[in-house]
Amino acid sequence: MKRSTLIIGAGAAAIMVVSGVILALMGRIPWCAGGFGLWTTDIASPCTSQLLADPYTFSHLLHGFLFFALLWLLLRRLPVRQRLLIALVLEAGWEILENTPFVIDRYRTQTAALGYEGDSILNSTGDMLAAAFGYYLAWKLPRWVSVLLVIAVELLMLWFFRDNLTLNILMLLYPLTAVKEWQLRG
Repeated sequence: MKRSTLIIGAGAAAIMVVSGVILALMGRIPWCAGGFGLWTTDIASPCTSQLLADPYTFSHLLHGFLFFALLWLLLRRLPVRQRLLIALVLEAGWEILENTPFVIDRYRTQTAALGYEGDSILNSTGDMLAAAFGYYLAWKLPRWVSVLLVIAVELLMLWFFRDNLTLNILMLLYPLTAVKEWQLRG
């Protein structure tokens, strides 16, 4: 294995460990109070955002695609692996911000996530891994495939869960009552 790959891997692990420590200091639980688990498909489950993965993991996968594109536009002279570390710092920053009382309350009041309690440390780690995988896919796949994959994930999440990254951003920044009511009828 190349030395640079080991350094990037160590950097990625360090980012995840540091963010986990910060989340623990913020009072986040390690995993679902109902028990350790890997996956739930039920967005209304009390273990949503508590297990390693849930339907919203796909939104974090898309974060990786978006961070790849943004960092390619802004920092394309940096090697792609170094940009991965920046993408992970951005994702870790989102995980920390997402678990502040302000954002948790915003999710509860403005979106369909009425019982949202924040993420467990395990879930935040899974979200960071999903973002890293999305970044990797965006790096390796042809651009047109990446664009089609982002659109497909958004449409599938909308179809199955009445929620996706686009609606999440919309409802956090500019909540619409009609959208929230439509989501709750699901």
